[in-house]
Amino acid sequence: MRMTLPNLRVSDTLRGVKEEFSPIDPPNVKIYVCGPTVYDVAHVGHARPAVFFDVVRRYLERLGYRVFLVTNVTDVEDKIIGRAKEEGVSFREIADRYEREYFEAMASLGVMLPTVVPRATDYIEDMIRVIEGLIEKGHAYPAENGDVYFDVSSFPDYGKLSKIKVEELVAGARVEPGEGKRSPEDFALWKASAPGEPSWPSPWGPGRPGWHIECSVMILKLLGPQIDIHGGGQDLVFPHHENEIAQTEAYTGISPFVRYWMHVGLVTVGGEKMAKSLKNYFEVKVAVEEFGSNAVRTFLLSAHYRSPLEFGPDALGSARARFESWRSALMRAEAYLREAGPSHELSEEERKLREELLEARDRFYEAMSDDFDTPKALSAIDSVSAIASRIASESLSPNLAGEAASTLRDFLQLLGFSVAEGAAPAELNQLIELLVDVRAALRRKKMWDLSDEIRSRLAELGVKLEDKGDRTVWWVEQ
Repeated sequence: MRMTLPNLRVSDTLRGVKEEFSPIDPPNVKIYVCGPTVYDVAHVGHARPAVFFDVVRRYLERLGYRVFLVTNVTDVEDKIIGRAKEEGVSFREIADRYEREYFEAMASLGVMLPTVVPRATDYIEDMIRVIEGLIEKGHAYPAENGDVYFDVSSFPDYGKLSKIKVEELVAGARVEPGEGKRSPEDFALWKASAPGEPSWPSPWGPGRPGWHIECSVMILKLLGPQIDIHGGGQDLVFPHHENEIAQTEAYTGISPFVRYWMHVGLVTVGGEKMAKSLKNYFEVKVAVEEFGSNAVRTFLLSAHYRSPLEFGPDALGSARARFESWRSALMRAEAYLREAGPSHELSEEERKLREELLEARDRFYEAMSDDFDTPKALSAIDSVSAIASRIASESLSPNLAGEAASTLRDFLQLLGFSVAEGAAPAELNQLIELLVDVRAALRRKKMWDLSDEIRSRLAELGVKLEDKGDRTVWWVEQ
């Protein structure tokens, strides 16, 4: 099959352009994706960026890159502290519980663990050093109450990612009593702790880091002053990622901090962001139990990553049916291949079908290399699936069946779907073959009721039969 892959093109939020991917130190690619604040269960909105960047990682590796992926865990924050107070436990117990839950939920969707998973509380000394450096460089200032703020006016490029002007932030805003800010647009690097809250010693008194500084520091520590890709949800563009740029580039003096900013559209319900605060969320665990892991993953990849994705049972049901059609076609093609005889020279019709298969394969890679266009990639999988199913149904060339089945399985695995082998273990294989032979004997004797009963009972156990003249092809539906 043709194997020349197209050059990868990636969109950058900051510059607003799509261009050929050019990493800083090829073949190495450094990626940082903002991870969870662990105070509650993971929902489908959390899963979308995790699944998407899992696909990015897999595809980059297919292209021959060595990917170093960092996804952080925010394990101290107001919501975590509030939850701990509600339950009468330590913030650490809450953070550990929901960190486990998050990564278990992502694993259930086929998301590989990142290369490194840093926790904010393990880098507080590094954060203090960076904050001290920002103060020395004139980009930050301590307040009398023990807070430390970044001085937005000291960074002329502030707003370049979100395209927000500082004047717009100041208009109508004010400094709240007790904040200690010089200007309303300044943001916290260090927050003095209230009585009873977790705290760490610092030159400005006991406190804890602000949310934005943790990502900058972990990137500097683990990946260096410049990285290839920084990702997260679209809701992080402002203020989180805008603030990351300001504090990182102000500290290092190196620009750009990130070569490609990639932001994933929100999962919506009735047009509104899926969120805990709106109580319109659907837990990953519940979605997987109800629809299956592969269906949820299909749904999450069904829209371009930069577009919003409307959640609903009908959409998940359609995604489940779509994935099942792929899996069924794969199982049928592989079952036919196991039973088929020797191949033959392709007929004119089979040559046309093979050309369609090659074109679908090219469409898949062209879509993935065009800013990870998963909807078009899934459409190409639809085509390969239909071809594989037709080959098996019409008992066409076994070589062509093998080509279609291997392409379909490869694409599904590349996108992170879980597709088990359609064959059974040796002992079970012998038992199924015996039942298939018994059923064939019953059919020859026209004992249709008994033969249909065997077929139905096997189907209940996940074993599908397909009669092809005087022989029967079978496979295991996973």
